[in-house]
Amino acid sequence: MSNLDQNSSRREQAGVVIVFYRPDHDCVARANRLAQVWPCVVIDNTESVSTPAALGLDAQIDYVANGANLGIATALNQGIERLHAAGCTSVLMFDQDSEPSEQLLRELPETLAAERLRDRRVALIGPAYEDTRLRGVAPFVRFGYLWLRRIPPEGVKPIDVDFLITSGSCVNLDVWREIGPMDDGLFIDFVDLEWCARARAKGYSVLGAPALRLAHELGGEPVKVFGRSYPGHSAVRHYYLFRNAIALIRRAYVPWSWKSTELVKMPVRLVIYALFMQPRLLHLRLSLLGIWHGLTGRDGAL
Repeated sequence: MSNLDQNSSRREQAGVVIVFYRPDHDCVARANRLAQVWPCVVIDNTESVSTPAALGLDAQIDYVANGANLGIATALNQGIERLHAAGCTSVLMFDQDSEPSEQLLRELPETLAAERLRDRRVALIGPAYEDTRLRGVAPFVRFGYLWLRRIPPEGVKPIDVDFLITSGSCVNLDVWREIGPMDDGLFIDFVDLEWCARARAKGYSVLGAPALRLAHELGGEPVKVFGRSYPGHSAVRHYYLFRNAIALIRRAYVPWSWKSTELVKMPVRLVIYALFMQPRLLHLRLSLLGIWHGLTGRDGAL
């Protein structure tokens, strides 16, 4: 952690946390590149324990091997806490397959710092993400009753939004303790939405940076249904999607504007997963199991 400590004396100091799960060579190369810009922590959720040398990680990376898949929320919490202890004032969070540009790595923490001077109560800022397999640059999102309101990422002024995807976002560590960590019980899926909803319920803002982009693939190979592309996921991921959606619908601080859109979309998703994704019966069974576990309050890993 030496390079974390030597940089912690700077007033504005960003750090990077990357979550690994069965990483390949390209994932390691990305982490090594990011570590040349900011102090970097890699949390490895791969079931088998490795070492930085075996993976080919740069020696300056702070590497934590969990030896089990503890979920995205727990891994992010581990990395953020390590960077917080090292004196960082903000943390950029990335999945192992995200491709941030150096412009994003430099300018997103700078934008957060400027917004923090203007309004301390900013919790998170993030770029617009671009997935060429789906619809190119995705709009920012505000919740609206029965449907989401999509905000084009235009101009340079930060845009007030209701939530951001985790990967590529930059969290303000000045308010991390006040908002609290990511929800470990969710494990994966809706972790980002829950944290943003909690932050906003406590009076903090979530901002989109329209001038910045992150190349990021959302889910697996898209599935086309009646001419429209939907992100593809495994049946296990669909279990978490349904379970966690039900769990959040039951929470008072999550706005009804989001709950209403989710209640509209859930039956549609269930039909799509059961009819268009293979193996169909497994997708249907795990989706229904997720709904049941959400209703009965089960959390953690499946």
